[in-house]
Amino acid sequence: MPILIPLAAGAIAVVGTILLHGLSVSATVNLFRYKQRSGRAGVSFSADVAIVAIVMLVLLVAHLIEVAVWALLFIVCGEFADFGTAYYHSAVNYTTLGYGDVIMSPSWRLLGPLEAANGMLMFGVSTAILFAVLERIVLTRFADLRSAPRS
Repeated sequence: MPILIPLAAGAIAVVGTILLHGLSVSATVNLFRYKQRSGRAGVSFSADVAIVAIVMLVLLVAHLIEVAVWALLFIVCGEFADFGTAYYHSAVNYTTLGYGDVIMSPSWRLLGPLEAANGMLMFGVSTAILFAVLERIVLTRFADLRSAPRS
């Protein structure tokens, strides 16, 4: 039974981060579609760099907010008194850095690996979106690659 409480609390944070990341992915896709329809994607190096930079910034902000969601959960669970320490610990878990210099009590420590798994999956989604944007920019900019056979 004691394992179910941290799992349930962690599941709430996971659902929250999925929703937040879904919003950021939707924003980046819509941004790119707008840039492509308006003829700004794939027209120049500087325009393409700006698009990629904006996409990366949106995704980074999403990750930073998701780290904050986990930090708030740690505070609600009574693991940390101040947000700074909770955020640091959350960032270490979310990025799978795993310093181990700040640890949680045995009753809540299962949240650490759960957050790490969540972070890995969210970074994977971000990587996929960034790759998709880069691929579309390349295909828009270089007509000869559009007709090339894919391997």
